[in-house]
Amino acid sequence: MTVEDAVAACERLNREGIRATLDSLGESVTVAEQAQASAEIYHRLLDAIVERGLDANVSVKLSQVGMDFDPVLAERIVGAMVEHAAQAGSFVRIDMEGSPYTEATIAITEGLAARFPGSVGTVLQAYLYRTEADAERLLGQGIRIRLCKGAYKEGPDVAFAAKADVDANYVKLMKRMVTYRNNGSGVFCGIATHDEAIVDAMRLFVRDEDVDKSAFEFQMLYGIRRDLQRRLVAEGFGVRVYVPFGPEWYPYFMRRLAERPANVFFLVKNMLRS
Repeated sequence: MTVEDAVAACERLNREGIRATLDSLGESVTVAEQAQASAEIYHRLLDAIVERGLDANVSVKLSQVGMDFDPVLAERIVGAMVEHAAQAGSFVRIDMEGSPYTEATIAITEGLAARFPGSVGTVLQAYLYRTEADAERLLGQGIRIRLCKGAYKEGPDVAFAAKADVDANYVKLMKRMVTYRNNGSGVFCGIATHDEAIVDAMRLFVRDEDVDKSAFEFQMLYGIRRDLQRRLVAEGFGVRVYVPFGPEWYPYFMRRLAERPANVFFLVKNMLRS
């Protein structure tokens, strides 16, 4: 899928009432030229979003723009993206990677959010023990969070090992996020899951606690559980779909397979349910 293909996919999603996030695949770059090339794609995407009038934003990983060999360069590159997004009325999600990146990712997001309020957010992973505290930290600053379960292989010293514990933490955190108030204001966040039990738990919580559906959105992957995406839109919920694209899909897939084989079984199972 090329940039044009990804933009066309966003247009199709928007016609169905579904928002989008564009994610140019690629991570763990090793030289500045690769980092700059990744950045150029994102600037093209931000321009395309404005030119086509898309209901879309972008998502980028720090290791994609040089974090592994030059953190200063990575922060400068992402800062330029966020500034571009702010000028265009758009938004950049700094995606989360394995736990060694967690603190740096949050700190960079905080710094950019102070400069460009409302134009940048990040991702928290429910399987990490630290995430509850991180959520409070970010919510207190009005920084948007995408909550996911977590896709990287982590040890029992930093993450819940049992699925039931991860799910329970996820549900607790999502309820906190969608009802958070600071001086009367909430923080718009993304509930990123294909787990229908969790989706149903949110549906019930919204109904029972009279939560405004506009206070959050469900987020899912392109092509996964399209039936559920459409059903949620029909029920009046906001839905955003992540559209990953680019030539780096194969190394991306292989790294995910090596990190956590269960990811592949999850994708296959959910694609069959689409």
